[in-house]
Amino acid sequence: MRFISPKTDFAFKKIFGSNDSKDILISFLNALIYDANPVIQDLEIIDPYNPGDVVDLKDSYLDVKALLDNGSTVLIEMQVLNVACFEKRVIYNLTKTYANQLKYGEGYSYLKPAIALTITDFLMFNQTQRFLTRFGLKETQELFDYPDPEIELIFVELPKFTKTLDELDSLTDKWIYFIKEAPSLEVIPPTFSQLPELDKAMNIANQANLSVEELEKLRKQEMFLEDQRGFIIQAEQDGLAKGLEQGLERGLEQGLERGLERGLERGRREEGIRWTLRLLDRQFGLIAPEIINQIQNLSFEQVERLGNDVLGFNSLEDLSNWLQENGMNR
Repeated sequence: MRFISPKTDFAFKKIFGSNDSKDILISFLNALIYDANPVIQDLEIIDPYNPGDVVDLKDSYLDVKALLDNGSTVLIEMQVLNVACFEKRVIYNLTKTYANQLKYGEGYSYLKPAIALTITDFLMFNQTQRFLTRFGLKETQELFDYPDPEIELIFVELPKFTKTLDELDSLTDKWIYFIKEAPSLEVIPPTFSQLPELDKAMNIANQANLSVEELEKLRKQEMFLEDQRGFIIQAEQDGLAKGLEQGLERGLEQGLERGLERGLERGRREEGIRWTLRLLDRQFGLIAPEIINQIQNLSFEQVERLGNDVLGFNSLEDLSNWLQENGMNR
């Protein structure tokens, strides 16, 4: 057997967010949010994935959204690349979802808890070696909870999870192992097949059960992710080299320390522009010269923001709107 990686948008939605995946998602969320206790008995998957859907290279930031039977909303995201301001995006999506619950004229008593469950394929918190961390609202000195805590952020950092198949102790361990290591497995492990939801997830992830069309969509997403990784690595390397060169030149005139700082920023800005244009060209084809000119006139901070936001654009109109809102003042 060969299994697809749940880390891609397509695979994650197919496994956890389809109309037939409620039991899988309930088991998964109980394991990661409620320490494998059966707190969630039922849920509604918002905008569920269907096999006939058109899957873009990156059609949304949020992979799966679910409304639990207790009224709570859970946003589940699988993030492979460590893009700029990602931690801010997680908070923005969570607070926006929390606030948007209220309809016109409704009071605050109608608000229900909102939870962001974020799985990253990179490290986020150097302060701890724990792979699963939780954040809520607490008093900073005595660390007591805010009354009726309504929002919670839960992170799973896959690089910190190092258990082998034989070391999996809990349902939580098994679900995280599935997400991280599914492509390395050749058969469904006996401990997984004994759990109906995990066994079902493994069978959905079995390449033999995918259509030719679905395999092609998956292949395109995997290639797209690899291209993005390559762009980021190349931009970092080129930006550092060019920044050092320009910094040394300026340092002779204005002082080495100040010159290095400015040169690094200029090099990173130029490489950020180049990387962003290459990514836009891959997503939307030929970009109009006037739009390229606007992007080339952005400041370093604006280029950073655009590099983060570009992955969420669905059309060139989104890009034009972004430039109108963010690119006018340098």
